[in-house]
Amino acid sequence: MSFAPDYAPTCLWADDVAHPAGSTAALPRAADVVIVGAGYTGLSAARETALAGRSTLVLDAGPIGGGCSSRNGGQVAFSLKPELGALARRHGTATATRLYREGFEAIAELRALARLPGVDVDWRDDGCFFGAHTRRHFERLKRAVDAQPRGFEVPIRVIEPAALAAQTGSRLYHGGFVYPEDAALQPLRLVNVLHSRALEAGAVVYAGCEVRALERTGAGFVLETPQGSVRARQVLLATNGYTGPLSPWHRRRVIPIGSYIIATELLEPALVARLLPHGRNLVDTRHVVMYVRPSPDGRRVVFGGRASAAETDATACVPRLKSMLTELFPELERVRISRAWMGFVAYTFDTLPHLGAQDGLFHCMGYCGQGVPLATYYGRRIGLKMVGAAEGATALDGLRFPTRPFYSGRPWFLPAAIMTYRLRDALGW
Repeated sequence: MSFAPDYAPTCLWADDVAHPAGSTAALPRAADVVIVGAGYTGLSAARETALAGRSTLVLDAGPIGGGCSSRNGGQVAFSLKPELGALARRHGTATATRLYREGFEAIAELRALARLPGVDVDWRDDGCFFGAHTRRHFERLKRAVDAQPRGFEVPIRVIEPAALAAQTGSRLYHGGFVYPEDAALQPLRLVNVLHSRALEAGAVVYAGCEVRALERTGAGFVLETPQGSVRARQVLLATNGYTGPLSPWHRRRVIPIGSYIIATELLEPALVARLLPHGRNLVDTRHVVMYVRPSPDGRRVVFGGRASAAETDATACVPRLKSMLTELFPELERVRISRAWMGFVAYTFDTLPHLGAQDGLFHCMGYCGQGVPLATYYGRRIGLKMVGAAEGATALDGLRFPTRPFYSGRPWFLPAAIMTYRLRDALGW
């Protein structure tokens, strides 16, 4: 079978660094701000509210950063899914331009954080290779490279089919593109950095402190936890793909989608370098998302994708992921899998993140699989917004947070959607 002797259904990133320890102090009975969720969003927001002098608690049902903040692939790229033209038709040119600008600012801010003295998130400016799954995809994307929105051009190198061998060890593609300004980091190291910064600002962060009920009062909110109740003047839901029944209004507006990742057993560095030259991330044009990167030590191939619609057992998804990996790199057919894990990202019906307040309850969520730069960026902005700072203003302010009829938080439509996407990929559509 595909499993290495040391196989474990655990996240590879936790082999390198531990989750931050939560506070052992008794839970206060009141705070100015309580943030539900200790991932990138919650920790980034907590730092801003604490710096503004607000007593701030962050409560997480599991480990600090235990959701997709520590379980993603670590890719850093331009992160808004709608194209500029589509955004302009939907929200007007001015708002669309601001949204695009913020997408680039999110990467710049994260890069600046990664380069601060004493910060170690294993940042790598190695770029990304984007493979064209069909010749039609390649020709269409070449035209798109020449028609980048004015003012938002990024360096892109077109790789013709004859030159593919220098960019990827896969023979699956009909050409491709190199995005030299894309980057990668170690997700759990970023959690640790954001946690340390929140603590330094004065926030208190609790692990294993599930918020089981949330009620509005005349002066704010009461949150019920196993450690007791907490009164708060302001509450932020920073739960993203783990948004549950605390607020049915928010649950109806995010679609939790499982993201599944495997890591190979230790390989010869020369093999990893041949498959993923230059240490770059690799993605392609197929509808069913997949992504590949070398592990930080260059000894493993890390492969992720949408292997299932609702499976929560990462081990059950290993055969499909291994098959997808072998299709990409036949050389890895006999290579075994050492780690497998999964997490839930949150999509929205308009494929945009959303932040703001509904009936006094703040939210920041819906990064559509691009939360590494966006959650840290918009998490900081929602924290500033909660304390009334002008810098908290964003292009997302005032945008409708849509839902759909008959949707209550359980994405019953995902199996059919994924099956359709797989069919389209198989046919090259």
